[in-house]
Parts: sequence; C-alpha cells; structure tokens
Amino acid sequence: MHIRSPIEWLFGQADIAAENVGAAQPAEYWGPKPLRAPSVRQIRTADIQLSLRLGLQDFAAARTDVGFLCLIYPVIGLVLAVVTARGGFIPLLFPIASGFTLVGPFAALGLYEISRRREMTGSANWLAAFNVWRSPAIGSICLLGAMLIGLFLLWLAVALGIYDVTLGPLPPSSVAAFIHALFTTPAGWAMTALGMAAGAVFAVASLAISVVSFPMLLDRPVSLTTAIKSSVLALRRNPGPLALWGLLIAAGLFLGSLPCFLGLIVVLPVLGHSTWHLYRRLIRR
Repeated sequence: MHIRSPIEWLFGQADIAAENVGAAQPAEYWGPKPLRAPSVRQIRTADIQLSLRLGLQDFAAARTDVGFLCLIYPVIGLVLAVVTARGGFIPLLFPIASGFTLVGPFAALGLYEISRRREMTGSANWLAAFNVWRSPAIGSICLLGAMLIGLFLLWLAVALGIYDVTLGPLPPSSVAAFIHALFTTPAGWAMTALGMAAGAVFAVASLAISVVSFPMLLDRPVSLTTAIKSSVLALRRNPGPLALWGLLIAAGLFLGSLPCFLGLIVVLPVLGHSTWHLYRRLIRR
C-alpha cells in the first residue's frame, strides 16, 4: 500500500475536482424543492452582530480544518509582498494588502460552502469546500470571480497612477524612504488622501456586486445577472448596515494582514462564515 505525501494527496484532490467541475445535478445540489425568486430584506445593525456571532460558531465548530484550509492566504500575501518589495514596486505594498478586500468574497468561496453544508447537515469539515467545484453554477461563480480580479488589477493601476503624480514617477530607494515621504511631505499626504478616496470607490463597487451574489449562486439556481442585481439592491436598501459591514471587513482584513498576513488564518474564515449568515439575513428563502 502506497502512503501518499500531503503534496501527492493535494494533487489527487485537484484531479478529482477537475474531473467533477459542474458535475452535480441541480436537484442534487440545491434540492428538489423549487425556490421562489430572491427577495431582499431590510436589516439592522443587530443582524450584523448576529451574523458575526454565527460566523464565529461555524469557525469554532471546525477551526482546525478551516485554519488548515486558510493557511494558503498568508503564504500568498507574503509572496506578493516579497515580490513587490524586491521588484521595485514598494508603493504597491499597501494597495495589494488593502486590495484583498476586493477579491476577498471570491477567496472565501469555500467557507460559504462549509457554512451551507453545516446548515443543511449539522456538520461539515474543510473537504466540503471542494464541493463548490461540483456546483452547476460554477461557470457563473468563476465569471464573477474574474470580475473581482479585474477590479483588483484596475485598483492597482489607479494606485500606481496616483503614486506617479504625487511622489513618483521614480520608485523610492527603500521602504523606509517611502514611509518617510508618505508621512512627512505634502505630496505624501496628497497621495494618502487620493488613495483613500479611490480605494473607497473600489470597495463600494466590490461590495455592491458581491455582498450576496456568491452565496446566492451557491444557494439557489439563479443567473449571474440576478445575483448581481440582488446584491446591488441589498446595498441600496441597507446602505447603513452594509456600510458598517464593509468597514468591518476592511478593518478585519487589515488587522489580519498583521503580522505577516498570519492573522488571515482566523480573520478570513470568521468573515467568510459570517458573510454566509448575513446573506441569510438579507435574502428571503
């Protein structure tokens, strides 16, 4: 009997996932009972608190499994930071870290599935995350993910443009020199103000198209257009609570990036599970 190494096992799981992409039948994945068209509720701050509490419960129920699953995120963050610093793109270090907010909803896809499975069966482990690839909606899910990645890349281009017209166009000589210029010069203050304003616009755009769309595509047979329209409508009907939610996500992911992105092992799963429960508060079944 051949005992496979963890790397061999992961490649084996990837092969199985590739063979089963979109293989689940709609009745198998979503259940035989037809669902009515999604309807958006109005929520309050108490619903945000409840969603976070339920998200913490999901994380506590499978924290070892989910922590292992999320180890990849600090590794990716560290690699990006090192490559950026050594490649002479020091001004992009913060935009890359803060831009994780834009693609976070896509990165947390497996966590939504774990919460969905736990809701359906009462228990779920990290392997349930791979069930996403069997979803009949995987094409729409990947397209929406590509939209967020495109938004992230556009944000980096805008952030670099802001640097060029303020502190640039030449790259800083070191991280220390960049930080000094950022906090002690009028050009640095201007870059900070412009960057925060532009970042807020991108964050609102990401929140508008993704706050309920990913969970909805996992939860019911709807088109990508319906999912995005429902997400935008949820933001329009709940600007206050969802603005608070967006700030919590931004603050959580920022804190999770310290130190060395290791906090994401806890912050991302809690926010991911909580997003699923927030979706349940926002959308009537």
